[in-house]
Amino acid sequence: MGRVRNLSRGRDVFTSNVFLVPGERTVLVDAGANYDVVAAVREHVETLDAVVLTHTHDDHVANVPALRDAFDVETWGFDADHEHVDHEIADGDTLTVGDHAYEALHTPGHKDDHLVFRSAAAGVAFVGDLVFANGSFGRTDLAEGDSRALVESIERLLDALDEADDVLYTGHGPAITDPLAGVEASLRAARFNA
Repeated sequence: MGRVRNLSRGRDVFTSNVFLVPGERTVLVDAGANYDVVAAVREHVETLDAVVLTHTHDDHVANVPALRDAFDVETWGFDADHEHVDHEIADGDTLTVGDHAYEALHTPGHKDDHLVFRSAAAGVAFVGDLVFANGSFGRTDLAEGDSRALVESIERLLDALDEADDVLYTGHGPAITDPLAGVEASLRAARFNA
């Protein structure tokens, strides 16, 4: 797999992280908001094969129309009825991101349509707003938020991980570089707040 790049790093706007994953199938994980993501993509590649969405909060999808226009690219997410999702990804589906197969895990709690994408072969997962570094976790006080469902989703992620996992790319902030310990810390905090 080519180097995963966070195209939102250093942006002084409210946006999600946006990960460019080059390879056999060059994919953008989440689209971000409030900056020229098209120019950011073009600094590294000329074309995109797909945009996959962890969920449809505006900070993760607002740049979808610009990406569609610039790259004639289609989007994948949990709910194909959403205006920014062209193709549905169901729980357990597999998709190619970069050079590896990733399994989609439906992980509601932060939002009903939230997905995590995990590749055992790559030792990588894109976790959106499910968990964050330093034991943090996704908000549940927004529309469709559910603290009990969030705890169950974090438990599901923890069950899916193993010692070989190297990094979890989060929807905001830094990556989690000790996945088991990081998710366990987030789970403890989420259970306390549920």
